[in-house]
Amino acid sequence: MSHVLVTGANGQLGREIKKIRNSFKQIYTFTDIEELDVTDKGALKSYIASHPADYIINCAAFTDVDGAEAEPERAMQLNRDVLINLKDCIEDYPNTRLIHISTDYIFKGDIIRPLSEEDATDPLSVYGKTKLEGEKVLYGHPRSLIIRTSWLFSVFGKNFVKSMINRMDQRNDLRIVYDQLGTPTYAEDLSRAIMQIISDVESGKSAFVPGVFNFSNEGVCSWYDLAVEVCRLINCKGKVLPVETKEYPLPATRPVYSVLNKSKIKEVYGVEVPYWRESLEKCIKNLL
Repeated sequence: MSHVLVTGANGQLGREIKKIRNSFKQIYTFTDIEELDVTDKGALKSYIASHPADYIINCAAFTDVDGAEAEPERAMQLNRDVLINLKDCIEDYPNTRLIHISTDYIFKGDIIRPLSEEDATDPLSVYGKTKLEGEKVLYGHPRSLIIRTSWLFSVFGKNFVKSMINRMDQRNDLRIVYDQLGTPTYAEDLSRAIMQIISDVESGKSAFVPGVFNFSNEGVCSWYDLAVEVCRLINCKGKVLPVETKEYPLPATRPVYSVLNKSKIKEVYGVEVPYWRESLEKCIKNLL
């Protein structure tokens, strides 16, 4: 039976993987900074030597988009240097495969159509730049799989959906930008997609195909649309008001359009992609 190591397991994705792990046959081990400091190559090599893994799902990352503007070195350490460490470590284990999570923020947002894995990258923020540098470490590696995702939300950790629910309880009206378009991703859906890929490869149903793949929920919306839907689902009495990005300045610049095209992951791995509204409703039912 194959073993899967999850790094950065206390984040949204890692906790969702842990929640549904019993639905899959693989043996999962979960680590975060307390068990394994992935920025320490020596500690990482020692851990992998004593805990062999067939797959490593790297969820470790600096995910504070605005915070990265103030801490670029720390962001680079977690979003690029960790990948250097992981890549070097798995070179000693030719049967170990690495699955890394990246972001839509590696795009500039000036292409107004669903973005494919082959579209040019040009990040606008420190966060996006450091995540792209992490991707570059793995480009061409025959045992590495990069999955780009967007607007992650879940019942765990800090995310836009939970923030909206909390803010709707605290004030009457919310001002949310309507001129940034993308697609939310329920972390449970992404978890199932990753774990199903591993399961299908292990069973022989699919071949392991390295490279870059996109995964987000189906559909498209603005942050305003997402907030309105959250409001509807929790029956809030306040108003959600649309504003332009320039009226709500933040330290990091976001792409105007970052809808991801999921054709490749559906065709290569047979992954099913739920619609964002359906997944949002499921998540909120689990929250309330």
